[in-house]
Amino acid sequence: MKTLLNIKVDKAEKEKAQQIAAQMGVPLSTIMNAQLREFIRTREFSISLDPVLKPEVERELLKVSKEYHSGKGRKVKFVVSGEEARKILSSK
Repeated sequence: MKTLLNIKVDKAEKEKAQQIAAQMGVPLSTIMNAQLREFIRTREFSISLDPVLKPEVERELLKVSKEYHSGKGRKVKFVVSGEEARKILSSK
């Protein structure tokens, strides 16, 4: 069952949030519901001026970086164009 949650926010912030959500193709209520679910799941919230990776993503990136720099990681092919990327992806 759905319920209505009324909160007071700055008008300009609400409008900016709605614009960003629209650019993402989702309603602002979807963003707010996702944030509430994350708060319930983790029982925490954070405030940061800088973007921060989730710990599990940061660990995985560090692992892959170490493998790559040690020469033990997967072969990585860098592409310089979208067309080149499409060719690689369609060949798999």
